[in-house]
Amino acid sequence: MALMTRVVELRAMQYRRTFRASLFSSFLNPVLFLTAMGVGLGTYVDRSGTSAQALGGLTYLQFLAPGLLAATTMQAAAFESTFPIMGGLTWQKTFHAMYATPISARDIVLGNLAWIGIRLTAIAAIFTIVMTLFGAAASTSILLAIPAAVLTGFAFSAPIIGFSATQRTPEKFNAVFRFGITPLFLFSGTFFPISNLPAAIQPIAWLSPLWHGVELTRGLALGTIGADPVRAVAHVVILTAIAVAGTLWAYRTVEARLVRG
Repeated sequence: MALMTRVVELRAMQYRRTFRASLFSSFLNPVLFLTAMGVGLGTYVDRSGTSAQALGGLTYLQFLAPGLLAATTMQAAAFESTFPIMGGLTWQKTFHAMYATPISARDIVLGNLAWIGIRLTAIAAIFTIVMTLFGAAASTSILLAIPAAVLTGFAFSAPIIGFSATQRTPEKFNAVFRFGITPLFLFSGTFFPISNLPAAIQPIAWLSPLWHGVELTRGLALGTIGADPVRAVAHVVILTAIAVAGTLWAYRTVEARLVRG
């Protein structure tokens, strides 16, 4: 545990030098997106009179905000698990330097995940405050939406770290974001119920970790999580299983990369 904190310390020192560049993407951009889509477009959606039935009686802002919370942590987790990992393994080789000390590959993987958890918690907490100020929170259980959103981020960050450790150049990261993160962002229930998708596509959406995260955070933010507790537990179990499996794979790929050099 003590050795793992050295990795967290490294990531924090790196972030201290670059945090200004991440303020817009991590904090301001989601807030602006919530304002534009939830308040701006949402006003027209609510006036149309169709949202009450389609969204279960919710305003569009109330429907969108929890989903955007989960989607924002997914995006932040994906970024933190790609280029910074490649930097430590390929460009600066700081992880190799650590591996030459008593710090193990497990410490490096868990330390990176711990740092990502800190980043995601900060992002989710600030976004939750904004949601509350906008009136998009309908229950005090929204506080539990913060760890739910972080868990959603872990379900992406752990396997993406495993993938990043197998890469020598960043070219394939474009494919991860273009064909993975962006489609999930759009079609996992963040902006509209997946029941509106064609029936043949809906099972694909159910396989998305983001859909499970969106459903979980939305239920907690709206206080409807108790209506189907078995389903809520299933979401948690699936996200946890993906995160654990991803962590094990990340450990294997990172260790193999450190050994090969």
